[in-house]
Amino acid sequence: MVRDSGLGHVQFFHDLADREPVATDQPHDLLAGLIGDGFGEKERVYFHRRLSMQDYIEVCLFVKRSIPRKIIPANIENSLVKFPITSHKKLLKGKIQPKVTRLRTQVLAFTFTRLVLNTMHRMVYPFLPAFSRGLGVDLQAVSLAVMARSALGATGPFLAFIADHRGRKAGMLTGLALFCLGAAIVFLWPTFPGFVLTLILTMLGKYVFDPSMQAYLGDRVPYERRGLILAATELGWSLSFILGIPLAGFLIARQGWRSPFPPLALLGLLALGSLNWILPKDPAPSENHASKWHNIQSVLSYKPALVSLVMSLLMMAANEVVNLVFGVWMEDAFNLKIVALGAASAVIGLSELGGETLSARLTDRLGKTRAVGAGIISNSMAALILPILGYSLPGAMIGLFLFYITFEFTVVSAIPLMTEIMPQARATLMATSVAGASLGRAFGALIATPLYSSGILGSGLAAGLLNLLSLLALIHLRRMLLAQNREV
Repeated sequence: MVRDSGLGHVQFFHDLADREPVATDQPHDLLAGLIGDGFGEKERVYFHRRLSMQDYIEVCLFVKRSIPRKIIPANIENSLVKFPITSHKKLLKGKIQPKVTRLRTQVLAFTFTRLVLNTMHRMVYPFLPAFSRGLGVDLQAVSLAVMARSALGATGPFLAFIADHRGRKAGMLTGLALFCLGAAIVFLWPTFPGFVLTLILTMLGKYVFDPSMQAYLGDRVPYERRGLILAATELGWSLSFILGIPLAGFLIARQGWRSPFPPLALLGLLALGSLNWILPKDPAPSENHASKWHNIQSVLSYKPALVSLVMSLLMMAANEVVNLVFGVWMEDAFNLKIVALGAASAVIGLSELGGETLSARLTDRLGKTRAVGAGIISNSMAALILPILGYSLPGAMIGLFLFYITFEFTVVSAIPLMTEIMPQARATLMATSVAGASLGRAFGALIATPLYSSGILGSGLAAGLLNLLSLLALIHLRRMLLAQNREV
């Protein structure tokens, strides 16, 4: 029933329906289990189930004495979850159910965590005038604070080294700790410098957490299914506008501009404790692990990575020139108040939910680069018609709906593409992409207010032009990946 592969191990594909194991000697890139020799009471099993939730698991048996632990590839070691058993036969007969936290539960926890982080990140935009009045500074000063926040996000690759070297879990928990500290500062120190410090620390926390989470899932989910799973975690982005921003608006209207920050800090602590409990322990760092500078240098010297960074920068700049001023535009043009702005934000959140749903259904089928290209073109068209639709409140809401649904589809479709450009430095690459996005948002924030002096028309035209440039970068990236026989 079983054969030695010649490498000191035997691999089983175990069908959970009929419990019939089928032996194979072919290695597989999604090793699901490693069981020590002898099958005694002290054996350890390393078990991993496909996130696609299909009907089988994979179990690999190997002779621990023959294959030293230190030569297990890091990408396999990072994807393994540990638990003890007493008999491999009982496992294969289904009499023992491994106590492993399902990745489905982890994805739900990731979505909740990103809901909290993104509510903090995004509530600045619709309530920019409220924060400006509460802090006693002009609108330009708060806009510059947002720009500074985005610019400092470019330090993400240096912090993402935590996830590539210390482990994905360590990266996520570090990001959440920074977020909780930042969210508490402005409540305890309600001044403009305190507000700026809050923006910076919460941004850094988000920019450490997101690449670590995406790298964690990239280690576990096959590329052909990755679009669906990463789109599920992106629900935290749209839900922040559907749930988080309206609640923040309600609190600001009732209790003042500082009121959303303590609940966000407490929810961040809840997320930190939950993920610390449900995520597996990171493996010990490998002795021959690449250094921080080596990872960053490898990313910055790899042409597809650089082109993807430019693409992210331009896409985010295009979004930011509208994103930063839409709250001001709605207040100026239609005299919307804080609670009404929160309701308008919920409509935008619904549009983003639609974009994430479309991405989950279409990205893997169309191919990642085709989906991103279609999204950029659609978002450009939405930006150009926004000034035309914006002569009435219903038209403005329709225009914003189209702008955000197409942008969200584009961004969510791009994430699985980015996770596969440099698998050996996945977290650093994702953080570099986030750095490019941060620089794009900083540039967009810098030019958004001057552009808005010409009305929403100037913002829409600028967004269309920047999107066109990002499309050219995507076309170049696709050609380079095809020349390397890579999946696109």
